[in-house]
Amino acid sequence: MQIRPYTPSDQLAWDLYVRRHSEATHCHLTGWKDVIEETYGHKGFYLLAEENSKIVGILPLIHVRVRFLGGTLCSMPFLNYGGTLSDSPEAAAALLQEAARLASRLGVRTIELRQTSPIPCQDSWLPMPLARRGDKIRMVLPLSGPAETFFASLKSKLKSQIRRPLKEGMTAKVGGAELAEDFYAVFARNMRDLGSPVHSPKLFKQIFRHLDASTLTSGEPANGASPESQDGAAPPPRVHIGVVYHPQGPVAAGLVVSFRRTVEIPWASSLRAYNRFSPNMLLYWSLLEHAINEGHRAFDFGRSTPMEGTYRFKEQWGARPQPLYWYVIGPSTRSGQFLADAGSKVRTWAAAAWSRLPLPVANTIGPWIRGAIPL
Repeated sequence: MQIRPYTPSDQLAWDLYVRRHSEATHCHLTGWKDVIEETYGHKGFYLLAEENSKIVGILPLIHVRVRFLGGTLCSMPFLNYGGTLSDSPEAAAALLQEAARLASRLGVRTIELRQTSPIPCQDSWLPMPLARRGDKIRMVLPLSGPAETFFASLKSKLKSQIRRPLKEGMTAKVGGAELAEDFYAVFARNMRDLGSPVHSPKLFKQIFRHLDASTLTSGEPANGASPESQDGAAPPPRVHIGVVYHPQGPVAAGLVVSFRRTVEIPWASSLRAYNRFSPNMLLYWSLLEHAINEGHRAFDFGRSTPMEGTYRFKEQWGARPQPLYWYVIGPSTRSGQFLADAGSKVRTWAAAAWSRLPLPVANTIGPWIRGAIPL
């Protein structure tokens, strides 16, 4: 078995491997390497495992640099999923061993993996101790059509919350890159209000450029829900934006990526001033309706912490928890250790201070900070 670095000439073979693998997510596709490198300048170090010139495993890694601290190798930063994808435990172990050597050359002390399933190889095969990080889960809702039947199955309270913004004159729209500006207007303000630095608007432009099938030149169907090809490869992903409009402007928005018959919503926001009208409920329903009409089988609400507010919001739609396997590999960890995501008084203070910044200031300096935070 040979482990070697990815080169641009490997793009088609890499992405085809991802589109064929049953455990793959859109986060494994090479488009994210281009998105992150071009947005934040973090270099991607993608690794392939080969046997007889055939790919048998991959590991996408991004070197998230933090000045004076060395940073981390992460698969994948800013996203919920990533990690190893392989045909065998031996291939996964070989990829992780090469990742450890890469980390040593880069002066990086930790490797972070965000898997949807446990690492398949034995602890004794790993290059360094591996610890499980956090108690994160993802919330996934099975979909079935038609949309009218699905809506009728919702609880009466939920249906009332979906109708409420319509009574206030709000409307919902699902589209593509043409809605990016309206999405970002809501997203940036909401992040400021939450006390969190916002992503660069360039990130979302690059997502459409490098991931959305409608902008790619693969010659494949643009419909993200189209059937798999005869060789078992899923079609390229699609990217959509949903926006809820009040007569005064956009008040809720979300970005979704559809891949392998599943729609994931990595980013969604609504404006606090309109929360009493529940525009977020109309937003999620419009995205669910669109997903059902496109023939998708599941809606992934993204990661949550069990029993907290976002968990309960997603649970009311019928979504069910699935464990996430986020790992940290490094010399300072212990095998089998569970790393809790502890709160911080400093973090709470910083969030409160950030939420009071003028929006233009937060939007100017926020992306510079956010690019160094892998979460």
